[in-house]
Amino acid sequence: MDFLTSNSQLLLEKSMGFLWTKQAAILDNIANAETPDYKAKVVTFEESIRSKLEEAASRPEGAGKAVREILEDPGVTVFEAQEQTRMDDNGVNVTDQMVEMIRNAYQQQYVYQAVNKHYSILRMAVRGQ
Repeated sequence: MDFLTSNSQLLLEKSMGFLWTKQAAILDNIANAETPDYKAKVVTFEESIRSKLEEAASRPEGAGKAVREILEDPGVTVFEAQEQTRMDDNGVNVTDQMVEMIRNAYQQQYVYQAVNKHYSILRMAVRGQ
């Protein structure tokens, strides 16, 4: 395994894809806040990958391979929330969506900084500093 395809790099890539998908779902929710019968979209990733990683860590043999398979599997799920917040069956709470959008932006910033740090270490190694 090399530096560019390490488990941490794969996890950062998965996190970026998840956060991008989540941001798109939040923006769709806000754009459809006044659409009757619109159900808010919810994106999940953290719970499923956490349970899969815990399961892989419990295996004494081949845990590294199991983790690699999990990280290479596209595990982002988008589904419609079943809750309704208004009389017109619209499931979007704009205030909650705005808070979630800001939270997501901070998470994206953190992941981008981690990727940048990952590649700056690689640059230092290539330059021999």
